[in-house]
Amino acid sequence: MKSFIQLAHIAINTPDLERSIAFYETLGGECTMRGSVQKPAGVNLLAMVTLTNFEIELIQPAAGFQAADGVIPHFAIEVEDLPLVANEMRAMGLGEFCSEQPTELPDLFGGLRNIFFRGPSGELIELIEHNNR
Repeated sequence: MKSFIQLAHIAINTPDLERSIAFYETLGGECTMRGSVQKPAGVNLLAMVTLTNFEIELIQPAAGFQAADGVIPHFAIEVEDLPLVANEMRAMGLGEFCSEQPTELPDLFGGLRNIFFRGPSGELIELIEHNNR
């Protein structure tokens, strides 16, 4: 799709956010942002680590890390116009969207909006549009 910009990040669930940050910093990464998001089970703690020109979103789930949830819960694709991309994908019958409308997160990582959908093998994919990029 023409509105796709780049792979935005790959998310990794972790039982210990600080330990994971330290691990990726030892590999040469830099923790560039921290945040949190309210989920039904509580607050997920988040950190973005840049490793060369690639970002990893570390997630410490509120309910605790469960191996059954998967170590890599999703990957994200950055887009220019999220509503346009989502509507084009729906019109083409691509993916099963997890919600009707994008979620607005104005205070997370400089502001963003996102929507999740499932790919053909059940993989969870996030379409993300940053306010500051």
